[in-house]
Amino acid sequence: MMSKNTSLNKANAAKEDEFYTELSDIENELKHYKGHFKGKTVLCNCDDPRISNFFHYFSHNFKKLKLKKLIATCYKSQQVNLFSRYDSEYAIYQEYDGDEDRIPDPRKIKVGNLENDGDFRSEECIEILKKADIVVTNPPFSLFREYVLQLIKYKKRFLIIGNQNAATYKEIFPLIKDNKIWFGYHVGDMAFRVPSHFEPRTTRYWEDENGQKWRSLGTICWFTNLDVKKRHERLILHKAYQPREYPTYDGYNAIDVGRVADIPANYNGMMGVPITFLSKYNPEQFEIVGLDRYIEDSPARGRRFKLKGRETYARIIIKHKKVVAAHK
Repeated sequence: MMSKNTSLNKANAAKEDEFYTELSDIENELKHYKGHFKGKTVLCNCDDPRISNFFHYFSHNFKKLKLKKLIATCYKSQQVNLFSRYDSEYAIYQEYDGDEDRIPDPRKIKVGNLENDGDFRSEECIEILKKADIVVTNPPFSLFREYVLQLIKYKKRFLIIGNQNAATYKEIFPLIKDNKIWFGYHVGDMAFRVPSHFEPRTTRYWEDENGQKWRSLGTICWFTNLDVKKRHERLILHKAYQPREYPTYDGYNAIDVGRVADIPANYNGMMGVPITFLSKYNPEQFEIVGLDRYIEDSPARGRRFKLKGRETYARIIIKHKKVVAAHK
């Protein structure tokens, strides 16, 4: 049986993870994946169907996408009174068979209660997950590692929102390196509605004319294992290798490349590039060797690389997939 303290900690964490995605952001990303959904069951397992824009997007486009079924579940402590209309003290389960393309009236959505708390890790929710073909949602940022590993364990296709820095997590980076996960289209700033209990902040926080609280995060991206055209577009490289422009790391034979745009077209060795490289990564053009602090043969394993004694920002180590001619 779960202790009161454990239950309270889960509830508090859930409150801090309540970032509600705008419909326009969902539409702008999902337009690139429409061919993946025909005949599929889509699960939004962090979403109350009465307020979730993910549920609204798929219900409105059910026929257009030729979905088989849409399922939504949410955790019982999710503040669905975001608009001061609903009691939130139970977990939600909703199936939608798409009798028409429409955004349902929240007051008319018939919801069912889950037996437990709606946590995506519960046995009840795992059984629902097993029914799904594709999972699309904005999962709790604090539980991102567990969430992704569960999707991988059950071999699910997915498109989810996360912080791009999650790419450096020791649980997540190997999946990226092995081409089991990659970035979607949008990488950068994204604004989210947040509940009234969120405390005001000095930066990236505001309230609109209706009193709705907002937070924006500048390092948001979509993580997916759905193949898209972007992933096969070659990065056009304009720079040539010049030793004085590309210093070598202290104790490790790789050059530092401060910007993705500065990757030299003709360097045959290993290169350290920023995390933002992943938004341009084409696995047919580059090989990901590793992440600085996890490189097996690095004498500084467990730490960031250094240049002349100064630690760098996180660096992904890559090399060209095909050997290129040396610059003369």
